[in-house]
Amino acid sequence: MLRAVASTGSFSAAGRELGCTQPAVSQQMKALESSVGTPLLVRTGREMRLTQAGEALVRHAAGIIAGLTAAEEEVAAIAGLRAGRVRLVSFPSGSSTLVPTALAALRAAHPGTRVFLEESEPPKSVELLREGDCDVALAFRYEGAAGAEEWDDLVVRPLLTDRLVALVPEGHRLARSEGVGSVAIGELARESWIAGCPRCRGQLVEVCEGAGFTPRIDFATDDYPAVVGLVGAGLGVAVLPQLAVDSVRPRGVRTVTLEPAVRREIVALTLPDLAQVPAVTATLDELARAGARQSATR
Repeated sequence: MLRAVASTGSFSAAGRELGCTQPAVSQQMKALESSVGTPLLVRTGREMRLTQAGEALVRHAAGIIAGLTAAEEEVAAIAGLRAGRVRLVSFPSGSSTLVPTALAALRAAHPGTRVFLEESEPPKSVELLREGDCDVALAFRYEGAAGAEEWDDLVVRPLLTDRLVALVPEGHRLARSEGVGSVAIGELARESWIAGCPRCRGQLVEVCEGAGFTPRIDFATDDYPAVVGLVGAGLGVAVLPQLAVDSVRPRGVRTVTLEPAVRREIVALTLPDLAQVPAVTATLDELARAGARQSATR
């Protein structure tokens, strides 16, 4: 408005150019002068003349308006999914199964949206979300586990339900049970065990103790391919989530369905405010579709 007054020489002419009334222009100019703390315009006859301060502000006006226009365009691009950034944190088996499918679909639909991926297991991944270090966190929790309310402040998008399965060497006495029926976990009580990630390890001990025995854990590793390799070499048995088995190429092993069934819920988490961001919403949608496809292939 100041620039329009400077170029036309009057409040009324500036109003006509901008599509508003002369009093509205006058009020805005008074407010601007009050804001900067010094006169910007002086009347000389029928025209308005810029003061030295007014001239300085008009010189900067072009850059200010250009910056605001650029900001508006960038925000509009993000809102319209022509641009945007999503910081995603996932646990390893989710990174190798759900995430690639989801991100490929997201890139195809919205090529301007960039996703940055980092790996972390819950609860660390959930902490990163709450601390503002990511926008979406893939996490899991076991059915019936304590602390179900720990996500009450977050937006929870269910992706799929993952069941624990036993891994045994090909020559194991229970290998014939693959795809035939379920096996009580107590039948593995005397076996050597290979444990996975700390959280899965804790779940294994809890399930075994519920069946009346404590597993003898000979090997422990966070690396799922290593777990499968150790089982395939005949060094013991293991219990892993099905999604972890899907993330590797099991060689020399057989999967056996366990009873009682132990399941974990795989979800995508975000903060309520972030759930309103279009790029985050699109990422959640594609993760949900990837989860549905993963479930359908089992």
